[in-house]
Amino acid sequence: MGKRPTPYIAQTERTITDQGLQNSSARPLPPYSVILSSRAPIGHLVINTEPMATNQGCKGLVPRGRIDHKFLYYYLGSIVDLLNDLGTGATFKELSGGKLKEVTMPVPPLLEQRRIVSILDEAFEGIATAKANAEKNLRNARELFDDYLREVFTRRGEGWADRTLGQVCKVERGSSPRPIKSFFSTAPDGVNWIKIGDTEEGGKYVYSTAQRITPEGAKQSRYVKEGDFILTNSMSFGRPYIMKTSGYIHDGWFALRLSDELDADYFYYLLSSQFVQNQFASLAAGAVVKNISGDLVKKAVLTIPPIAEQKSIVERFAVLGEQTDSLTVLFRQKLAALDELKKSLLHQAFSGAL
Repeated sequence: MGKRPTPYIAQTERTITDQGLQNSSARPLPPYSVILSSRAPIGHLVINTEPMATNQGCKGLVPRGRIDHKFLYYYLGSIVDLLNDLGTGATFKELSGGKLKEVTMPVPPLLEQRRIVSILDEAFEGIATAKANAEKNLRNARELFDDYLREVFTRRGEGWADRTLGQVCKVERGSSPRPIKSFFSTAPDGVNWIKIGDTEEGGKYVYSTAQRITPEGAKQSRYVKEGDFILTNSMSFGRPYIMKTSGYIHDGWFALRLSDELDADYFYYLLSSQFVQNQFASLAAGAVVKNISGDLVKKAVLTIPPIAEQKSIVERFAVLGEQTDSLTVLFRQKLAALDELKKSLLHQAFSGAL
């Protein structure tokens, strides 16, 4: 069996001095208290094995009387949705101590509590093992595809050439009207405003946008049409997408205008490969937020075969990609089902049905 998953923590990344503790409202929690995150996100839980203090974003629950600390931990985990509903706040939700004290919980005899804990421990250990296997298989499916991409893009065939990105396409940076909030629009004449949030990591296309801007704002931005390439250049830099709609991009995007020597699908796979992604990473600058400039991104070296070979490669990628996508969906469904199983077991445990 794998290592049993544990909610216990013995130390934290940060500590506080005795003087700092005396000058704060925090009080040390005794070992085997249950610590609950109470400020967005609400519901993360751990059990301390050493005395600990928390900041305002957490609440410490010290079991009283004949309450098993692990039973309390599991019960709180079973009512996370309720705890979130009890949170208040416009910007971010926070669960107050007063609201938390009003929550009721079942208190069976101590032996029954420990029986329930023992069953949940064993069941959750099995679930954790199954999740670890599914996550490993998910990574393996993606790595298989990535390995094939790397093999294709690092080999050389007849007529293949190394060209920089700047040589094979025109790179144009997006632009944002300022202040952007004053240009958001829900009017019928509003135009699509393309953001990172409109994309899916690992996805290929941009189909729609959550926000629109006014025609006046669009005049200060950059237009992309269906079929155009866009590439992120800040934070999650280097992610390529093909437009399946039209709209305007801000300065966190590049628009890439391809030459006739490039097949669009081949270009997408090429930019997605580790062969090119590693170059983007080495070209990116910034101590806190990594970004890549237009001048630097143009220096990335691309492997370009003849156009007929590009199309042949894309056909092979399409078959392998479909198989990878099917496996990805399968393993994500397994992970979702395991999460639902945990919720179901917790519900049964505290409704007398376990």
